[in-house]
Order: sequence, then structure tokens, then C-alpha cells
Amino acid sequence: MRLKTLTCLAIAGAFVASASGLRAETKVNFSGTNFSASKSYYKGYGYKGKTTVSYKRKLKPGTIVISTKERRLYYVLGNGKAIKYGVGVGREGFDWRGRNRITRKVKWPTWTPPAEMRAREAKKGRILPVTMKGGPNNPLGARALYLGNTLYRIHGTNAAHTIGGAVSSGCIRMLNKEVKDLYKRARIGTLVIVE
Repeated sequence: MRLKTLTCLAIAGAFVASASGLRAETKVNFSGTNFSASKSYYKGYGYKGKTTVSYKRKLKPGTIVISTKERRLYYVLGNGKAIKYGVGVGREGFDWRGRNRITRKVKWPTWTPPAEMRAREAKKGRILPVTMKGGPNNPLGARALYLGNTLYRIHGTNAAHTIGGAVSSGCIRMLNKEVKDLYKRARIGTLVIVE
């Protein structure tokens, strides 16, 4: 029944997009509850992509600063500059602040939702897998940067429309193409400041 409902939603989304003259690139993720139509149809929080900006804080080049209020991640370049990326942050009750270091980097990471998350989502009628191999439908996206020995990561997402929102269970989400860029720049041991 659920698969039938999601299929109907996908068809309806494609119809609405094409009826309004927009490119219909409908994607349905049957492994979860994500439904997203083309970027031109579903703009989410309106994030338009990374930019290089002036950055006056005196931090070592390579430092990562995440502003949960702005919902932006800054990769410090030095010489008064930083790359500013849009991110999705923890929703109310799952937001956090602190400092940690990148301890591991993984391409197309496996997702293993914690038991608490699986129980929480089961109460909402969503059954999460015990584990899911990396790939395009995986909620961790194309890359993951693990923070210390915490459950938190900076990772990609297959739900691009959530960038700019307070939407996660505490992890920091990025567009897949942008987390790939950050992955290349950041090193193991990089300081990450979440504020």
C-alpha cells in the first residue's frame, strides 16, 4: 500500500511539474519517505550554492566553522577568506554546539541508524533499516566526515531541498556535490567548531 501511495505521489509530482511548464525530474526514494521533484519545482529553503566570502575571524586555514543559526558551514581559507556552504542542521531538540575533530572520512558511507532513531521513527510509522550500504538512495549521501567518537557527521544528502533547514537528528547535511568538494579539502584532524 505504501509503495502504491509513493508511486502515486511521484506521478502527481511529475504531472504538476510538467503542467506548470517545468522540467520534470521526479525522484522517489522507496528506502525512506523522501519525495522530491526537480530542483526548479521544489526549491526548499532557496539555497543557491557555495560562495567564497570575506571572513575576518582569526582561525587557522582549514578550520571548519558551522553556524547553526545561519545554517552555513565555513571552510577557512586564510587571508580573510572562507568558502561558505549551505547546510541542514539538527532540528529542535537535536541541535548541539561544541568542538571536535574529523577522525574519519568515507566515500559513499554505509548508514547504520542508531537503535533510538529506529525506535523514534517506528513510532511515526517509518521503518528504518538496521543498516544500508552506500549509494544514491542512502541518507548519508556521497561522502561523510566523522566527528570524533560522536554519532555526528558532516555528510551529503539525497534530499537537496532540506539544505538551509533545521531538519536532521544532529548531523550536518550538505549537497552531495559540495560535500565532495569539502571532502577533498578537509584532512583527518581538522578542527570543526559548531556554534
